Amino acid sequence: MMRRVCILAAALLVAGGGVTRAQDSSLPLPLHTNEADIGEALQRGAVAVDDPLAVFDYVLGRLPARVRVYPTENYFYFRFTASGVTYAGNIRLAAADRDRGKVDFSYNEKPTDWNAEPPNYHAMLGEEQGVTVDKVGPLLYRVTRSGKSVEFALNDLSQIRPPTGALKSDEEFLGPVFDESGMRFFLVFNRRLKVFHFLLDETVPPSGRFAPLKGTRIEVGKRTGFAFYPFDGRKVLVGVDARQSRLNTAFDGPFDQLPENFIKGEALREAILAADPSVRGEIDRLGNFTDGSGRYLIHPYMLYRQVGDLAVFERCAKARTVAKAAKPLCFVIDNEEAQRRHPRPLALKRR
Repeated sequence: MMRRVCILAAALLVAGGGVTRAQDSSLPLPLHTNEADIGEALQRGAVAVDDPLAVFDYVLGRLPARVRVYPTENYFYFRFTASGVTYAGNIRLAAADRDRGKVDFSYNEKPTDWNAEPPNYHAMLGEEQGVTVDKVGPLLYRVTRSGKSVEFALNDLSQIRPPTGALKSDEEFLGPVFDESGMRFFLVFNRRLKVFHFLLDETVPPSGRFAPLKGTRIEVGKRTGFAFYPFDGRKVLVGVDARQSRLNTAFDGPFDQLPENFIKGEALREAILAADPSVRGEIDRLGNFTDGSGRYLIHPYMLYRQVGDLAVFERCAKARTVAKAAKPLCFVIDNEEAQRRHPRPLALKRR
């Protein structure tokens, strides 16, 4: 794990299904068949996959007049199959770029265990490439090229707040997170301990069900693999499956979905600098490195190889040697410790 979220690496995730449909029991559930998958794989298309503008035209041309962008870092994910190869990518209307008339476009062959680092195609598109980006309204943008226009409705979570009493006196709410997995979180910063947490937003039904991890209080998402520890009346994200992270799937965790549309003033930068003063002068108010290399990595949870690895959080939370005031440190794995085979939470590391 690096301290930076690489712009290109974060751009290659695979889109999830329609979240609104999944939560509306009155709508029929979509059905996917092997017949359709094989038919798609056998089809021979004419997309010039090594030409980003040609692929952009292909993607934009097949979208409806209006789409919804769920993830809070404003990625609209897509995938397609060409000549038997599946490609995944996104159109991103980043907060730092969209009002300058720019849109990020990235795609690559979908990573697999046997093709883990395929070549990436990336372009920053604007008027020079015949692409226009117009602000139609609050969190609504129209992208146009070659006569085709699509309106991208960004996810408006501006009124979302943790319920009364959910935050502790030493915690600051930085903003709501809607992950590409379909899960919602509250990003909070503990000012006293100088650590971040992703808390499950339980004000809405979760887009999935959970299974208990035997012998612990930990709950693991059956669909996502996200692991949560119930603490102080909240569910803290403590683990994400390492394989999903390695393959850059929709279940690689919310590190790449900060609430950039809803950050108030300097709140995020001040929190990052409190946690890591070494990046002073290197990041903007949204945590982006000013040299364009990516964004500061906020990744307090473990990348677990097997669910048994998560038991360390239970041991830490129950350890009598960890003071009550330090218990929130039981749910944070720092960047250095994450490189270890069996990482320890900060509360155990600092003893």
